[in-house]
Amino acid sequence: MLPEVDSNLTIVTQSQPSKTFKLNTSKSKVVGYVDEIEALKQAMLLMLSVERFENLIYTWNYGVQTSDLIGEDYPYVCSELKRRIEEALVQDDRINSVDSFSFAKNKNNFTISFTANTIYGDINASKEVDI
Repeated sequence: MLPEVDSNLTIVTQSQPSKTFKLNTSKSKVVGYVDEIEALKQAMLLMLSVERFENLIYTWNYGVQTSDLIGEDYPYVCSELKRRIEEALVQDDRINSVDSFSFAKNKNNFTISFTANTIYGDINASKEVDI
């Protein structure tokens, strides 16, 4: 006898809760949890801090590749960083889009500022890249 399958199955996807451990980014021993917008800010910090394709612990969809931009022309770096940051951040289903990019070039580094439009509201962030 073969099993019968009900053809009226409904697949429901649920977003995972955003509550996570708080990162200790200072020397203080503050421990605890963060949720919603603070957890998303922390997730964005991690995504932008990881060099893509270099760490086996992360999938190839995680992080931002910046090492190949060293020595490239300013217009190319601007367009590539914009695309790569947007591509990295929209992997998170809490981030709807990334816009309002602005660029600043210093001697040996490059700062890109942007706004992430999220389900919790807008988050202003920046990333500094050595060039």
